[in-house]
Amino acid sequence: MSGTFDIEFIEKDDRSARFLVRGATPAFANGLRRAMLADVPTLAIDTVRVIENSSVMFNEQIGLRLGLIPLTTPSDFEEGEEVTLAIDVEGPGVAYSGDLVSADDRVKPADENVPIIQLKENQRLEVEADAVLERGKEHAKHQGGVAVGYRHLQRVELVGDLDEFEDPEPLIVRGIVEIDGELVPTEEFAHDLRNRYPEEEVELHDVSNAFVFHVETDGSLSVETLVENAAQSLRDRAGELETAIEL
Repeated sequence: MSGTFDIEFIEKDDRSARFLVRGATPAFANGLRRAMLADVPTLAIDTVRVIENSSVMFNEQIGLRLGLIPLTTPSDFEEGEEVTLAIDVEGPGVAYSGDLVSADDRVKPADENVPIIQLKENQRLEVEADAVLERGKEHAKHQGGVAVGYRHLQRVELVGDLDEFEDPEPLIVRGIVEIDGELVPTEEFAHDLRNRYPEEEVELHDVSNAFVFHVETDGSLSVETLVENAAQSLRDRAGELETAIEL
């Protein structure tokens, strides 16, 4: 993978971000999106050992719910590595993801308030489970990116005044647009350029090789880690392809 990219974060917190990538081709943008979904490994519960389940829910349903709980993923874990978690809860009450106890303090539910099951009086759930580090292409529960998308950056150009008697139609845009060299979220004008330019003729143009990404994670990884690991995956695969061609 070659080329120089200019990356600018527009909004960012631990679990979501919008950022602009300049100098990227459409193929690279789509490759990065797919890598964030399929190539970045995360931990997820894979094997469940039910010690006691006197609830009304089948063991298989309990296992499914446990497998869908996002777990924080340490950076030094190797693919295929496992960690054991356990839960032991008695009713009456709700068993939550926060009731899971991990053998590794760095591995824990990304959200503590995910409900697993409501237990009635005299009901008990005791389970041991193994979480494994795998990639999203193996199973959707290992996809750290729960919402990953991108759009061409669009530039707003004023081309004149509207005709005096013309009834302007709404001009709906969503995401981020470039206005006079500035990146502007379309929320600022309720996604309708007519709210910002009620009397001007407006045109939108795709900015060549510039894409705005919107990324949300499930909390297993930060947005920065997800993007960096996805880019590293593309770099590694490009290197493997180059080596294979040389052979």
